[in-house]
Amino acid sequence: MNFTPPLPDHFDVIIVGSGAAGLYAALKLPAELRICLITKDKLKKGASDWAQGGIAAAIAPNDSPVLHLEDTLKAGAGLCDRIAVQYLVENAVTSIRSLLEMGVEFDRHNDELAMTLEAAHSFPRVLHAADTTGRAIVSILRQRVMESEHISIYEQAYALDLWLDEKREKCQGLCLLHDNKITWLGAKAVILATGGGGQVFAQTTNPKVSTGDGVALAWRSGVLLRNLEFVQFHPTALKKENAPRFLISEAVRGEGAHLIDREGYRFAFDYHPKGELAPRDVVSRAIYNHLHKISSNPALDNVFLDLRPIPHPRLEYRFPNIIRRCQEWGIDLFSQPIPVSPAAHYWMGGIAVDLHNKTSIDGLYAIGETANTGVHGANRLASNSLLECLVFGETLKDLDFDSLVYPPLNTDNIIPLEDNLWQDDMAVVNKIRTELPLLIWEVAGICRRDDMLLRAIALVEQWHNDIDNLKIGQFLKNLNPQHSYSLQSPILEQQLKLTAETLNLLEVGYLIVKSAQFRTESRGGHYRLDYPETKENWQCHTLIKHHNWWSEGVNNG
Repeated sequence: MNFTPPLPDHFDVIIVGSGAAGLYAALKLPAELRICLITKDKLKKGASDWAQGGIAAAIAPNDSPVLHLEDTLKAGAGLCDRIAVQYLVENAVTSIRSLLEMGVEFDRHNDELAMTLEAAHSFPRVLHAADTTGRAIVSILRQRVMESEHISIYEQAYALDLWLDEKREKCQGLCLLHDNKITWLGAKAVILATGGGGQVFAQTTNPKVSTGDGVALAWRSGVLLRNLEFVQFHPTALKKENAPRFLISEAVRGEGAHLIDREGYRFAFDYHPKGELAPRDVVSRAIYNHLHKISSNPALDNVFLDLRPIPHPRLEYRFPNIIRRCQEWGIDLFSQPIPVSPAAHYWMGGIAVDLHNKTSIDGLYAIGETANTGVHGANRLASNSLLECLVFGETLKDLDFDSLVYPPLNTDNIIPLEDNLWQDDMAVVNKIRTELPLLIWEVAGICRRDDMLLRAIALVEQWHNDIDNLKIGQFLKNLNPQHSYSLQSPILEQQLKLTAETLNLLEVGYLIVKSAQFRTESRGGHYRLDYPETKENWQCHTLIKHHNWWSEGVNNG
């Protein structure tokens, strides 16, 4: 197929995002539909590629969906939607079979699918392809999408805004920045599959493209959001300048690795009797608290993971990939400890959807990490995220698009934009883009407190106003379907993308901080220093629409 076909006025369906969720959705939609898949970077960038662990499914003869259900509900700390979890675990086999038919090669043992045990699972049910399962799945999905003649792919295409009807009750397309043009692209349906928002934190395992675009687009359009305060943090990610935040598995601590500070002090036992072997969130808080004691800049500092107590033969046998990845960044873990710190890993909250991925606005759907189906609750069970992308993507094949219509289009009014329009604005944008992740990590990272959250809310609002008052901010704020634009310089496109992404990050930061301030308890991925206990009266969802926050009971089936 032509990788960069001419952009028409409309498609049947537009999918925003090219990770596992977006790719699988494209493949499961009816083949008679004309589908547009847009990605703001290259097709091969995205968090799904980075997924090391695997995909959970109760397919072993002595396992069962009921056990998988119970494990998921327990991990979710009382906030899972039981019906959604039941749907997830009961349809897991169908999704695994679909992947196998597409050609995904999972590891096998004696010709049977190999399964491993991961944290909080009661049974070995995690299928894997070495420690690069995400890449194994996504590479096959990409290949299938590229072979599909009814799917058009547009790289370096950025969704600036959703296109709603006059009553703001239906999504009928989006505003697209692509190929030095700003155009309005009509569609019967739009599917947001933009992934998480980890880049709002100074420390994250997410790739640079994970800026929460889908949640921000939806929030600006008045779509219902849910549980945005819940973020999962991994305690030990590689911390070295210019290196990706590669996860150093908990398994190394299980084999005897020690957490130490710069003085060689094994500090974890100061915070929990089990030291390094305490639960993931406890270890993350121990590192966070210790860095705040010993460092003048804890948001940028690190501790160390010392693997030298593990016998060399055992280390080489168990962790060849960790050895290799550390060597790539000049770290010989046989003779020196690995610099590590906690990092934002997965966002449990997102756009509220039903079992068919429908949002609160007609014609708009969400899938994957950008959505909140209810399956993860307050804390995601390991290896359920890839499964969620597939199981809920499968439902799209049954959607009825016949009742949806294309919007009226006005493509005649194309305004040229000259160079040097916004050059003076970029210093403000760049400053905010640099400072925002440090702020959010400090106040809404692993540990949160009311006075810090309130201070951050005020500062984020001020930063948003600062950009809104710039010429480039006014331009983005006043986009409307009556006008398209031709950019006379590629620099303008770069400036627009940077500013739009920064605004999205500001909105995502605001939503996380405000939601964290709203929930006056600690539960799952949300920990309040001033409210450290889990409270029964907070066993409810946090719902957000525009600037309104309220709570709603959990659907326990």
